[in-house]
Amino acid sequence: MKVAVDLERCQGNGVCARKAPEVFGLDGSGRVTVLQPEPRPDVHRSVREAVRRCPTQALTIEA
Repeated sequence: MKVAVDLERCQGNGVCARKAPEVFGLDGSGRVTVLQPEPRPDVHRSVREAVRRCPTQALTIEA
C-alpha cells in the first residue's frame, strides 16, 4: 500500500489524522502531511477508513 495526497483538494478537516494518526498529520497551515507514505500492514485498515472518510477525497491509495 502507498498513500498519496492531493494538496489542492485538502481543506485541513483533519479526519485522516484522527482516523490514522500513525500515518497522517497536519502541518502548521492545517494541511495533511503523510508521515508514512508506505504504511505498515497493521494500520492498513485505519488508512482505508481515513481515505474513505476524507470529505474532499484528497487521499488515494495505490496498490
